[in-house]
Amino acid sequence: MNVSHRLTELRSFMEKNDIAVSIVMNPDNQFYLSGFKAILYSRPIVLSIMENKVDLVVPGLEEAHAKSEANADEIHVYYEHPEMSEQAANHTTLVKKILSGYSKDTRIGFDLAHAPAELVFEVEKLGYKAVDVGRKITEMRYIKDQDEIDLMIEAGQLVNLAVSKSLESCKPGVTELEIDAVGNTALFSKTASKHPNATLGFFVMSPSGEKRSIMPHVFSNTRKLNVGDVMIHSRQVAFNGYRAELERTVIIGKPTEQQIKAFKTAQNAQQAALEFIKPGVTAAQVDKVARDVIEKEGFGKYAIHRVGHGIGVSEHEEPYLRFDNDLVLEDGMAFSIEPGFYIPGLGGFRHSDTVILTPDGNKIITEYPRDLESLVFD
Repeated sequence: MNVSHRLTELRSFMEKNDIAVSIVMNPDNQFYLSGFKAILYSRPIVLSIMENKVDLVVPGLEEAHAKSEANADEIHVYYEHPEMSEQAANHTTLVKKILSGYSKDTRIGFDLAHAPAELVFEVEKLGYKAVDVGRKITEMRYIKDQDEIDLMIEAGQLVNLAVSKSLESCKPGVTELEIDAVGNTALFSKTASKHPNATLGFFVMSPSGEKRSIMPHVFSNTRKLNVGDVMIHSRQVAFNGYRAELERTVIIGKPTEQQIKAFKTAQNAQQAALEFIKPGVTAAQVDKVARDVIEKEGFGKYAIHRVGHGIGVSEHEEPYLRFDNDLVLEDGMAFSIEPGFYIPGLGGFRHSDTVILTPDGNKIITEYPRDLESLVFD
């Protein structure tokens, strides 16, 4: 992954704001700026960006991984086993070593929304001034470059496959986990055959029934589908670090009039947002276009979340499409468009698709039928 243009932009910001070093702790920000991402972060990893150098601090068990994949000039390693611990036994020791060449009162940047307060306090105790660079990195991530877009498009193709295969298995008596597993198998097989040496991340949930489908974020379990159920099948796929999301509401058996009304309202709300979103409109306007459809049909009090969120490296990332965000949207931004509402005693209703904004509108990179007839299974 070529990150040189990102480092150039961040360093320009640092120069303008008299920041000597940026210490980046958020794993997704680290990946964005270095191409390195580990599986677990119980042992801290620290990315340090200086005027002419990038250093990465890792625990010993990530040493080979970092040397293989990170775009870093120097890898600093701390160890947990006694034979090597004299070199360094924790990340704080190595951060202090990196900063030791800078005079007191030097401004040190942190992505403060994610940096441990303990580390920030340690740096300030040394006499340095901690300032925020996290907002700048977040805003840099708003606009996707062509390499990022290409990865997201492929992620979209993979999530399309996984959703289509999972939904083919929907019928009474099948469990939520079994539905997920069918799509997972297809996803793994396709990725392995088409993309040698690729990395794959995924998220899937299929809450079903009037009680579970009103929980927007809940793990799938062994509940079996019954005739009359509403189910929201939700998936994200991350291909080489970049994501696409696709969600569909399905109904098992012949839908009731209440279910039909709610389903079509959710479908129409999403369609209104998909047709409206483009460069030049605000995030709040997109939210309102979809919310107006939901409120008109009497479901407004059940629409308890924003209409969409940014997507890319992270599952959810800024910008957020919500009522109080007046940010003007730009070409190259990417969003999941997912208006939803959740009615106790009836169920949850939400479709989601991933779009990338283009100069004249948007490009939808996920695709599965959204209409009721295609999403009733028996």
